[in-house]
Formats: sequence, C-alpha cells, structure tokens
Amino acid sequence: MQVLFLGTGAGMPSKQRNTSALALKLHEERGAVWLFDCGEAVQHQILETTIKPRKIEKIFITHMHGDHIFGLPGLLGSRSFQGGDEPLDLYGPKELKEYVEMTLRLSRTHLTYPIRFHEVKEGVIFEDDTMTVEAGLLAHVIPTYGYRIEQKPLLPKLDMDKVKQLGVPKGPLLAKLKSGKTVELADGRKVESKEVTEPAEPGFTVAILGDTQYCAKSEELSKDADLVVHEATFDGETEKLAKEYGHSTILDAATVASRAGARKLIVNHFSARFLPDHEKHLLKNMRQVHGNSDIAHDFDEYGWNKKERLMEKLIER
Repeated sequence: MQVLFLGTGAGMPSKQRNTSALALKLHEERGAVWLFDCGEAVQHQILETTIKPRKIEKIFITHMHGDHIFGLPGLLGSRSFQGGDEPLDLYGPKELKEYVEMTLRLSRTHLTYPIRFHEVKEGVIFEDDTMTVEAGLLAHVIPTYGYRIEQKPLLPKLDMDKVKQLGVPKGPLLAKLKSGKTVELADGRKVESKEVTEPAEPGFTVAILGDTQYCAKSEELSKDADLVVHEATFDGETEKLAKEYGHSTILDAATVASRAGARKLIVNHFSARFLPDHEKHLLKNMRQVHGNSDIAHDFDEYGWNKKERLMEKLIER
C-alpha cells in the first residue's frame, strides 16, 4: 500500500498546492487505486504520476465543496477515453449522484463503464475478503464524512519444512491450509492449518479525515491507526477562525492523532496563507503534540512497511 498526495491545498489552487485529492495505491493488495476526493485539475496531477485512470476502482468523496469535487467530471471522462471499461464505485453524500449525472448529461459525456453510486451514511460502507471501509460524520459547515480503511489480517504463511515433514503434497491442499482449513491426506491423516502455518500478520489501518473541526468522531475513526491523514487549514494562533469555518488547526490534528494512539500523522488541506518558510515552525509545534507527524506536499508518497509496521516516505517533492 502506498499513499500519494495529488493535492494538499485548501479552497483554491496555489502555486505550491493543488486542491484536495489523495490516492491510496493498492496494487499489491487488489491491483487497483482508490481515490479520496477529487479537486480541480486532479487529472492533470495524475499525468505527473504512474497512476492510470482505468485502474481507479473506487472514489470516496468527503463532502460537496468544490475544492473536493470539481475535478471529478473531467476524470470520469478521461477514464472512459483512456480505455476504462470496468465499473467504478463512487461513494459520497446523497447529492453526489445528482452532481455527477447532471454534469455528464449537460456536457454530453458518454462513459464506456457503469458508475455504481453509494450514498454514504455512518457505519461500514464497504467490506470484502480483504478490506473494510467505515464512514463517520465529522463536524464541518456541511455534511462531511471521514473514512477508516482497514486491511483484514493477511493469510498465514506456510512453513514448508513442516509441510514436508507431515507429507502434505503440493497442490490444492496447500491453499486450503493457508486459508485456515483442515485437510485430510490420502492415508486418512488430518492436518490442521495451525500445524503448518505461521501466525497471520495484521493488516494496515488508515484514517482519512476531510474538512472538519475537532470532534470525537475523528478520534474514533483514528483509533490505533497506522496512519491518519487529517486536514490542517489553520495554525495554532488562528484557532478561533478555524472554528468559525469548520476547520482544524495543526494542533487539533495532532491532538486527534495523539489521543487516538495513531502511529503516524500527515496533515494536508493547507491554507495558501502558509508559505514554505512557515512550515518549519508549524511542524515543530505539531510534533510537540504528536511526535511522528509530517506536513504533506503535492506528490509526496508514503509506503507501508509491513515488517516494521510503519509508513516510510518514498517520494518527496
């Protein structure tokens, strides 16, 4: 799993930051990409990466403000023009379906694939054999959802020495043992999965929190997460302003991550008022609350180290 920041700014594009978009690259886990928010010009940002629009399997929208959705119609069209024919799952507030269908209809954009719309409500909104996604209502000026993405425990690894000792032949029996089942050999002996496998490794947990002021739901979604991505539109000195606009300060984000016991915090949705020269001071203040914290920039990429259970920065621009 890798996390790629396609846009980290707030409100409108700036020279330093594009508007909100984050790609969860799940190539190893499911051969796909999940996109969270789709601000203006996201498809232009994608051109600077290795992401192929046809590989985007799901798009999760946090809320209906323009800096989180204005790039969606263009991306949907480009996915079609570039040969995408697999269904696309689109999750978001109830107004999202109307917005997408209206823009496609008025622009006479024909898609070569179906869109499956999912109106987001609190609770589990997606689950399969490998992943679970939970949504929670945050505290912004319009309905806004945060997402908690959990990878289910990985399949246990086979101990091939034990497999050979017990005389289990190669073939479908090994797959059954790896999936936790008990098998019966040709001579009538039964072999349990736990006899020939190592304990299953836990998967990763990522919390992605869109525009919100400090709230308990943010902490709930972030509980013991390996990574929390949290908006931080304001600094500690503008706390009053942040509350008026339904946003968080960098200290709010750090407090959420600290109280939730999250391992890593990355803040995004930065106001254009903050220039690169300000970041050293902001980062210092944030790390006094949550030590393992970073400020995201467009095209920063982090990768999941399964062995060490930590997020490592892969690309920095």
